Amino acid sequence: MPVGVLKGAPAMAFGAIKQNFAKKRKEWRMLSFESDYIQGAHEKILERLAETNREPLSGYGNDKYCESAKEKIRQACDCKEAEIFFLTGGTQTNQIVISSMLKSYEGVVAAETGHVSVHEAGAIEHSGHKVLTIPGHEGKIKMEELAAYLKAYWEDSSHEHMVFPGMVYISHPTEYGTLYTEKELADIAGVCGGYSIPLYLDGARLGYGLMSRGTDVTLAKIARYCDVFYIGGTKVGALCGEAVVFPKKNMPAHFLTLVKQKGGLLAKGRLLGVQFDTLFTDDLYFQISAHAIEMAEKMKEMFREKGKRFFLDSPTNQQFLILEDGELAQMKKQVNFDIWEKYDEGHTVVRFATSWATETEDLNRLQEVMPSGGR
Repeated sequence: MPVGVLKGAPAMAFGAIKQNFAKKRKEWRMLSFESDYIQGAHEKILERLAETNREPLSGYGNDKYCESAKEKIRQACDCKEAEIFFLTGGTQTNQIVISSMLKSYEGVVAAETGHVSVHEAGAIEHSGHKVLTIPGHEGKIKMEELAAYLKAYWEDSSHEHMVFPGMVYISHPTEYGTLYTEKELADIAGVCGGYSIPLYLDGARLGYGLMSRGTDVTLAKIARYCDVFYIGGTKVGALCGEAVVFPKKNMPAHFLTLVKQKGGLLAKGRLLGVQFDTLFTDDLYFQISAHAIEMAEKMKEMFREKGKRFFLDSPTNQQFLILEDGELAQMKKQVNFDIWEKYDEGHTVVRFATSWATETEDLNRLQEVMPSGGR
């Protein structure tokens, strides 16, 4: 068979890879619940990338797979008018969207714990816009505090000498795995509408929020209340990629040009189009997100049985525990997890994250190595 010709082969090849993965898993010394981007991509995505690899396609997102993916996302959002653009990563997406929508004298309002506030190396400020922080409550902002902040700004007689609040940023799920309710989204959107500023929702882990048990927020509702949002792929089964959605035909003029100026335009846009077309075929995005939630719920139950202390009650794939520092050091020898923040002199808040790729065997091994009790 000539090199690169894979007719009929991808499914067989990646099927074999998946079977071999089960064997390899046992050879890995460390368990990892460090984050939800620590593994590559869902096998169906790899198959589609291989199947389409030699197909000549136009560049810069002007190909049939990008168009197909956009149409499927419009249908999932129940928003026929939505304009969609594919970018590569979360920080890149936040910087491009925020800087493209704000005027030079405007900043973006966010929770003090928001990703743009603390974990993007000043990417927003580097683009010339200030992040204006308000209190965060387990990662969320409150409508009342947002309204008070905006009211105080506009009532200040010297507000012309200050950074204008030109956008509101929220994440869903938040950095703490918490979720907004539909009413909270509607209330925040109402405040933003009252001041004619856009509401931007960071959906890096959106699939896990949508499939969380008990949530009343859907893609269609997000499209209704938000002025712009993105559907995260990097943390939900894709190699890379985020789908930016402008649901109100409000994509900034010449957005492609702005993206290119900021170094975010892929010549091989097909890389993102094929992935999102696959994720939004036969509800794959929602199925693998639901799997991560199922694994997280099982992990929570195991933590409870072990007598562990929770830092907060997260309904999504991120779970936060308070570990005694000695136990943390011992656990780190066998399990990778994320150190979140210091709780007190002898305890630390840590994060365990499940993902689309977490398997029951991972949880069984975690149960074996995690000691019971907590102080």
